[in-house]
Amino acid sequence: MLDKLKQLTKDTAIYGISTMVARFITFLLVPFYTNIFNPDEYGIITNLYAFIGLMNIIYIYGMDAAYMKFAASKENGEEKDIFSTPFISVALVGMVLGVIILLLYKKISMLLGIPDHFQHLILYLPLILLIDALAVIPFIKLRLERKAKTFGLFKILNIIITVLMNIVFIFLLRWDIEAVLISNLIASIVSLLLVFPSIRKSFHFSFNFLLMKRLLKFGLPYLPAGLASMIIQVIDRPIIEHLTNLRTLGIYQANYKLGIFMMLFVNMFQYAWQPFFLQEAKSENAKELFAKVLTYFTIAGSTMLVVFSLFIDNIVKFSFFGYSLIGSAYWVGLDIVPVVLFAYLFNGLYVIFTAGIFIKEKSIYVPLITGAGALVNILANLILIPTLGIMGAALATLASYFVMAAGLYFVNQKIYKIAYENWKMIKIFIVIGVIGFSYFHFLYRNELTIFIKIILLISFLIALFIFIIDKNEMSFIKSKLGSIKKK
Repeated sequence: MLDKLKQLTKDTAIYGISTMVARFITFLLVPFYTNIFNPDEYGIITNLYAFIGLMNIIYIYGMDAAYMKFAASKENGEEKDIFSTPFISVALVGMVLGVIILLLYKKISMLLGIPDHFQHLILYLPLILLIDALAVIPFIKLRLERKAKTFGLFKILNIIITVLMNIVFIFLLRWDIEAVLISNLIASIVSLLLVFPSIRKSFHFSFNFLLMKRLLKFGLPYLPAGLASMIIQVIDRPIIEHLTNLRTLGIYQANYKLGIFMMLFVNMFQYAWQPFFLQEAKSENAKELFAKVLTYFTIAGSTMLVVFSLFIDNIVKFSFFGYSLIGSAYWVGLDIVPVVLFAYLFNGLYVIFTAGIFIKEKSIYVPLITGAGALVNILANLILIPTLGIMGAALATLASYFVMAAGLYFVNQKIYKIAYENWKMIKIFIVIGVIGFSYFHFLYRNELTIFIKIILLISFLIALFIFIIDKNEMSFIKSKLGSIKKK
């Protein structure tokens, strides 16, 4: 079991380094945008990308999850059919949806609150969405082939091109926010070209209707599930814009982006976790292995949560040649960052609990659970934003991810029961709660000095080693660190 955990750790590290580098480079656009564009303009960018996020789910309509499931099992037909059938269907659906967006672009821009002189930006979206959708299945193929380094390299190149194009168009040529979409389009085209050799190798002009039926049966439930999940991620943006204004939305988005540290951790883990549990599902000690994964993930995630929550304002306000991580006009929203980080931690737990759904092919539960999370998110936003402002939106996100993680946990225990280390999990969240209460107590009393932050961090670490991490786990961690040093 330890060797398998080591393999998961290795894959997570490879995906993690590449994802971390890519996401960090992307994150550099946040100080770039917030130090150049005013909050109203950044609010427009935010709404456009909220729409792109929702449409990405519709363009792929569950074929990503279906392809991963069927390609990993290799029990459902010839390999090229398994690749070509979902690829062709995604292409056809994408072209139809693109025409619809072009016909309705003025209504879409009004719905998103885009001013008249920026309505033409909608016209870039169909091409961006189609190209991104065509690249999804080839990238999943790289993951299934354990080509983590190639996957990571391509993702990093995509982000580097995006950033470079932004610098050229905005900083050198002085273009407005239209440059953001043009940069995205160029980077998307390059990504598709990078995976084209893989497409050419795996693709043939054949459409297996029987296979497509099975793909749809497994994948379609992920369409409403994916929409619900994306709603949780983006619906707060238009609600904030309608209940407040574009300026408030821009401030919220800039600070929400600071949750990148936990999001990176969850994303890099997810890339390694899905192929890992699919391949290990039939092993004798699979459930014991999965239980340990949950414990270790939560310990690592909670440590990140506490560290970044305590010191995020020090990081953000550090000035470098007159520029800070986000512009000073956005600092008023910094207190939402710990809530966003905590929300992403629950999202990570949700990712872990998806194992049973995949293994038992019970995807029908996913839209129900994510739908409940989306409903909670919408209601909480409508109730909390008028009284708590952007903190209400952050709390709504936390509530929705908690509901999703809890819901999938109970379903998972029904269809694929795992003896998780529940008492350890409870103790971890008790410690987080105590540290969190202390943090906000000192914050709102204007007494949160660097000394108090260090005391809170030390207290958390002491509690972690005394009440949660046992001697066997410490020996395991030390042995793995030792083996890494020897290599």
